[in-house]
Amino acid sequence: MRSALVHDWLTGMRGGEKVLLEHARLLPDAAIHTLVHVPGSTHPEIESHPIHSSPLSRLPGIDRHYRKLLPLFPWAVSQLDVGDADFVLSSTHAVAKGIPIPDGAVHLSYCFTPMRYVWDQADAYLGTGTFRTVASPLVAGLRRWDRRSSGPERIHRVIGISRVVSERIQRRWGRHADVIHPPVDVGRFAARTRKPEDFFLVVGGFVPYKREELAIEAFRSLGLPLVVAGDGPRRAALEANAPESVRFLGRVDDETLADLYARCRALIYPQEEDFGIIPVEAQAAGAPVIAFGAGGILDTVVPLGDADAPTGVFFDEPTPASLARAVKRFTAEEAAFDAGAIREHAKHFDVSRYRAEMRTAIDETYAHGPHPWETKNA
Repeated sequence: MRSALVHDWLTGMRGGEKVLLEHARLLPDAAIHTLVHVPGSTHPEIESHPIHSSPLSRLPGIDRHYRKLLPLFPWAVSQLDVGDADFVLSSTHAVAKGIPIPDGAVHLSYCFTPMRYVWDQADAYLGTGTFRTVASPLVAGLRRWDRRSSGPERIHRVIGISRVVSERIQRRWGRHADVIHPPVDVGRFAARTRKPEDFFLVVGGFVPYKREELAIEAFRSLGLPLVVAGDGPRRAALEANAPESVRFLGRVDDETLADLYARCRALIYPQEEDFGIIPVEAQAAGAPVIAFGAGGILDTVVPLGDADAPTGVFFDEPTPASLARAVKRFTAEEAAFDAGAIREHAKHFDVSRYRAEMRTAIDETYAHGPHPWETKNA
């Protein structure tokens, strides 16, 4: 097949770009099309592909300010041209899936979530005050574009990263979406010996939806040791008001993080994510997870009471009191968690599994041809 890869932007090596890296390995001859490309900002294997970017990429300072150009994204993606490609694989949480495709070509879209800026996280990105009111016509227009560009005549098959995203795709686009979980480098964490010490772990990004304050306040009442790794805009304020039992490490490297996973009693995961790589990494190291029971975590953690080999404990409300109750339940039943079983569970999300499932999805979608996948599964 003559294939093309599409990704929203190439400005760093985050979770989405790790998915793109696997796509580039599966389709080594494909050119990559993107809104904005900052040369050298991603993996060398990605950078080795021909990369075609939109006119936005030529604007001064675009590497720092591209998100401010949200109203121009639909136009910018319409300027990309995949040439004579007869198979297009997009990976998207914004507009990449809206790229024009040639007549007769097949388009498979791997969706992190429908455009979060105007749907489920509109308040976080645009606020709730005067600016949000002024931006309402823009939001409405982008929502219409998002639905229109996601129809079966534009995208022949949709794959979501988790069950919650698949349900969101059905709700926002009216489309069926199969689920293939993102790749996690399980082996990098599984190689370490599990030696739990007397502390719990939070890996924070210190933006509002990460909810580090829930963990800090829960452990204030519990009086148990909590280690917080990571950095971000809210770190200084939270650290200044934290109890002595909570220790902040700041940003840590990959080796230190793997060591923390192997030594903590459990990972504390207070946020709701579309998938969530951190809990899978912790489980790969044999660590149980105490998590808010919503979002992608429902796919990746087996809660206590649901199986003979649990990998975590859920709390039901995003409050310090609810989290504290879950920690107490964990400490009372800590013997029920087996590091070996937890590691085995994490293998379901390994990179090798992703490659095999996506290879099958690519081959069968291409063979099915330019027809809506819903027809095949009707």
